[in-house]
Amino acid sequence: MSGSSLVIHLLDKEYRVACPPGEQDNLLRAARYLDDQMREVRQANVIGLERIAIMAALNMSHELLEAREHLDSDADSDARVEGLLSRLENEIRAFEESQTPTPVKP
Repeated sequence: MSGSSLVIHLLDKEYRVACPPGEQDNLLRAARYLDDQMREVRQANVIGLERIAIMAALNMSHELLEAREHLDSDADSDARVEGLLSRLENEIRAFEESQTPTPVKP
């Protein structure tokens, strides 16, 4: 992988990871989030780095799936609203056309 490497800290351990140029801030933010999640799991008396990492990964995967489900639900709602607006516009147009007076022929 081209690019530089970056040092991150997880549960007081230091790791050097490859990082593409311009992504350092995102990777550091992700590492801080992962470290926070791992510390939270460790506070629940989970013992062992591997178990802590697995539980944190499961928790984060659950959060991601819930967020995706919420976004899908929002997209469905947006589509329903667009459909309703289209129907409403059609009904208004039809009403207006029915209210237009027809010219009387002399």
